[in-house]
Amino acid sequence: MDGSQARQQPKPSRARLTEDEHRSPRDPQPGTTTLHLNPAATFHPNVLLPGDPGRAMEIATARLTEPRMFNHRRGLWGYSGISPRGTGFLVQSTGMGGPSAAIVCEELADLGARLFVRVGTCGAIDSALKLGDLMVVREAICDDGASRALDAGERVAADVELTELLVRAAGSVSNDVAVADPGRPVHVGVNATVDLFYDPYGNERYQRLRDEDALTIEMECAAVLAVAKRRSLRAACLLVVTDELWNGERRRLDHDGFERAGELLGLVGVAAVEAFADQHG
Repeated sequence: MDGSQARQQPKPSRARLTEDEHRSPRDPQPGTTTLHLNPAATFHPNVLLPGDPGRAMEIATARLTEPRMFNHRRGLWGYSGISPRGTGFLVQSTGMGGPSAAIVCEELADLGARLFVRVGTCGAIDSALKLGDLMVVREAICDDGASRALDAGERVAADVELTELLVRAAGSVSNDVAVADPGRPVHVGVNATVDLFYDPYGNERYQRLRDEDALTIEMECAAVLAVAKRRSLRAACLLVVTDELWNGERRRLDHDGFERAGELLGLVGVAAVEAFADQHG
């Protein structure tokens, strides 16, 4: 959905939080500064991380009550708000690629983030995955420079509890907002994070990564997970397949499919984090 469509959606009413309710042990302390993010609204430690600034706006306006712009510096739009069930969220775009995602995650960690959920898109390199399918990442192959520079090693794992909550949330809501065919399975497995979208050696790379059990590729998961590991935070990744790459050619989701993908990512991501907040406060 575009921004105007998202703003037209009815939202459950909720009274403004009091000043005391806004405070939490993980709110940024006075004097906390960041070089790239410029916080301009209430900080919340639960963070959804789309790559696309437009998708950040769509998720925030569709899923949060009275969202406020948290950051607009460098075009990395971020939004602060409360879900209808009362859980505080940031929806902060990372931009494209591991280096940008790592900067955003490091600065959010400095501000007091406790968990990251990347909500983004991917290309399928396994024929079992079709356009519009959901993919929950158990671990990411570090085929990119950023995660390797962060000492992530060959692979970096997602948080087990957050991952399972994403799987449950995806299974319970995905048929209600199906991107493609209702009833498609939720895939859980290995994603490969790479540096190039336009890869002149893509077919060879995809075959190698398939041999390493990768189902999908994208450009940010490993960096997000590597920063979380380095900073002792929880992180998980939820992806929608927008490209099929397994047959040697790119087949891409249409415009309406992309809109539904953003809606589904927001719905599942918010539901999973709300479940986490129910268990951990």
